[in-house]
Amino acid sequence: MQQIKVFHGHKSEPNQLEEDVNAWLKSSGVKVINMFGNISPQAVMPVASERAIPGAISTGGTRRFADSDIMLVVVYEA
Repeated sequence: MQQIKVFHGHKSEPNQLEEDVNAWLKSSGVKVINMFGNISPQAVMPVASERAIPGAISTGGTRRFADSDIMLVVVYEA
C-alpha cells in the first residue's frame, strides 16, 4: 500500500531539510515511489524589517523578503 510523508522546510535552510529527509529514508528503509515538492513565492516584508537581502534594491530603499517555505512529499511503500 502506498503512503505519503510530507516534509516542510525553509529556503534559508535547505541543508536541514535534506538532512531530515535522508535520515528518515535511512532509518525507515522504505521503498520510494516518487518525490515532488514546491517552493512558495516570497513575500515582501515591511520596510521596517531588519532582514534585508543584499543586492535586492528597489526605489525607495532596500527590498526585504520573508523566507520561502519548501514542501517535499515522498510517496513510498512500507
